[in-house]
Amino acid sequence: MPVNDTSTATVATNGREIMYREALNEALREEMSRDPAVFCIGVGIGDRGGSYRVTVGLLEQFGRKRVIDTPISEASFTGVGVGAAITGMRPVVEILFIDFSMLALDQIINQAAKYRFMTAGEGRVPMVLRTQGGAGGALAAQHSQSLEAIYYHIPGLKVVMPSTPYDAKGLLKAAIRDDGPVIFLEHKLLYMTKGPVPQQEYLVELGEAEVKRSGNDVTLIAWSNMVLRSLSAAEKLAEEGIDVEVIDLRTLVPLDANTVLESVRKTEHVVIVQEAVRRGGVASDIASMIQQEAFDYLDAPIKICAGKNTPIPFNLRLEAACVPQEQDIIQAVKNALRHQQRRVPPP
Repeated sequence: MPVNDTSTATVATNGREIMYREALNEALREEMSRDPAVFCIGVGIGDRGGSYRVTVGLLEQFGRKRVIDTPISEASFTGVGVGAAITGMRPVVEILFIDFSMLALDQIINQAAKYRFMTAGEGRVPMVLRTQGGAGGALAAQHSQSLEAIYYHIPGLKVVMPSTPYDAKGLLKAAIRDDGPVIFLEHKLLYMTKGPVPQQEYLVELGEAEVKRSGNDVTLIAWSNMVLRSLSAAEKLAEEGIDVEVIDLRTLVPLDANTVLESVRKTEHVVIVQEAVRRGGVASDIASMIQQEAFDYLDAPIKICAGKNTPIPFNLRLEAACVPQEQDIIQAVKNALRHQQRRVPPP
């Protein structure tokens, strides 16, 4: 039986560390071995092992009927995945860049997301759509977007964005076993990062955030690659006597509001960090939720540290200027504390 776990603290890793991409590979390998209904489909995932080397070795182990290389036609093979899921298979569809998932929005949003509702709960679409996003490596405007807000907006979709190898493996396994369509978003800068991952089987439940660092002065909420930058910023702030609590949402849908609100009620200051552009982003929705549910606990306005409202440039220095860096997060935290407002006690 797998361990249903929410943090590395309760599952012994015995010092084993692997890369993020290796953790994803292990998750796919284990789930394909466990369930013959699981298969992978996408561009270059077979002989080449995927552009980010996540599917290396799967073709040799499972064969071409379960590791399916496709033409460059996202709409077609995503539609194949949706149809296969409706019939009872558990496809893992890989789209190289989240930018390219725009070519398959009808299949994802109008079909997969709505099928269960339109069949009065009798139908299922147990499909995982794996893709990656975010800036890094000078891949320019059409290969560097953070588009999670599009899928976050759609009822019927779950949205997962792990930041560590441990979470990547546990969440992918849980996503594959889920009976609804799951958008599983990876960041291009995370594939080569390393972290502790146990050899025994475990799952990380969808919809459970994790406090990656405890603190008392300010709540810092982030996901995906921004978690690592937030943790680094928190360590620098600690040297100045500022105690930051860092929450990794891990899944945007379902959103673990309870963990967020519990932290906010403790620290009374909030900074939300997202790589995506500021306008219409997930951070704004989370800020709205906090305002509605914990307004009386806030000692200062909620700060959002986000990407600039611009396409991502090719130039590396301009690219870095368009998304939050460690220093931007540090400054956002200081601003949140600087503008705190003294609450007036009731008469």
